[in-house]
Amino acid sequence: MSTPHIIAEACTNHNGSLAKAKELVDLAAASGADSVKFQIINPEGLYLLRVRDESGAWVENGVVAQRRAAMLTDDEYRELAAHARAKGIPLSGSVFDRKSLDLLCEIDAPYLKIASTDCNNYPFLAEVAARGRKIILATGMASLGEVERAVKTITDAGNSDLVLLHCVSVYPCPLDLVNLGHIATLRAAFGLPVGFSDHTSASLAAAMAVALGAEWFEKHYTWDRTAPGFDHANSLDPQQLNAYVADIRAATAAMTRPSAKVGEKEAGVRARARRALHAGRDLAAGETITERDVLIVRPEGPLAPGDLGLIVGRRLKRGLAQFEPFSLDALE
Repeated sequence: MSTPHIIAEACTNHNGSLAKAKELVDLAAASGADSVKFQIINPEGLYLLRVRDESGAWVENGVVAQRRAAMLTDDEYRELAAHARAKGIPLSGSVFDRKSLDLLCEIDAPYLKIASTDCNNYPFLAEVAARGRKIILATGMASLGEVERAVKTITDAGNSDLVLLHCVSVYPCPLDLVNLGHIATLRAAFGLPVGFSDHTSASLAAAMAVALGAEWFEKHYTWDRTAPGFDHANSLDPQQLNAYVADIRAATAAMTRPSAKVGEKEAGVRARARRALHAGRDLAAGETITERDVLIVRPEGPLAPGDLGLIVGRRLKRGLAQFEPFSLDALE
């Protein structure tokens, strides 16, 4: 079984602070995650700048101001990428427009994440695919037909280095809505690596996804779940992130097929737990063995219970002391 890639999803939980962004990188590196990812949102590339209010008048879109207040500059992202390299963890981001796409390519991000919001934004998918980098595509809110068209759009642009993330766009997502069986549906339908963008509040669903063959995982985390902002409340705190990564690694180890079914540790248990054929009394050379002469008890020995028919009715070449195990070389 391949080792899953775990994305520590920092979202915009830096709240516009480069120092906090670096802290989030440090937390991701310390957790053992494989990469850290931010959401690089330029409000003009995602939102209407003006919307109608209840009276029908055009007003400034309030979310734009909130997003602008929590942005990092491109230069700060460049510094953040250098900080991540120094910490030994790759940095990437979710792209929402050409500006963020150009920036991630410039800093040599190992993959480009496309959020569920753009799973049906086919012109943008083609533009991202044309950059020739690995694409991680979230499939929340998407029908299978929409995912099919998205995959075709990306591959028609000449990019087949694609991972599909099963995702349910509910925050937080209760277990009864997480629909993990869809992981198998995506794999069967497209023959691509499939992962899990996990919006549940713990790691149980992730461990189950490992058993279902998920190869990529994405989980939101923060430095403080009570901090103001868009994603803090639905993110893991640092201790929870550490536990989440550890649980996925443990689940992967549990699903890894060993070279032999009975390994060294289990063989040690078997030696004391399995029964064998032992002498029920002192037996002299030349005696014929009867069933009454045989104890079938622990520990394991040369002859197992199923070998009883091999010794009953046969003569001993040498004597056996009571409780000594039977062996074929003791028989005539």
